Amino acid sequence: MVRLPQLLWEEQAVAATMGRAFGNLTRVRHVITYSLSPFEQRAFPHYFSHGVPNVLRRIQASILRVVPPFVGFYLIYTWGTEEFEKSRRKNPATYENDH
Repeated sequence: MVRLPQLLWEEQAVAATMGRAFGNLTRVRHVITYSLSPFEQRAFPHYFSHGVPNVLRRIQASILRVVPPFVGFYLIYTWGTEEFEKSRRKNPATYENDH
């Protein structure tokens, strides 16, 4: 019977939170949140002047690490596919004497 007061306490806590709005379902303590007014922020600041050159710089910095494995795997794949197709063909010399 020791658990009964604890259950009552939990039921009271659930009943207290039943009518809250979706964004405020629970109380979060020790967490600080900051927000900026939509009128004070810019959606795409310096998008073309800084964003596009940054993308090009990052591609240029990583292209020598990314492209060689793809080229190597492509060459191995095409070679393997060609060898597989060759191995599926019948050898005409085997059937020369069949009439």
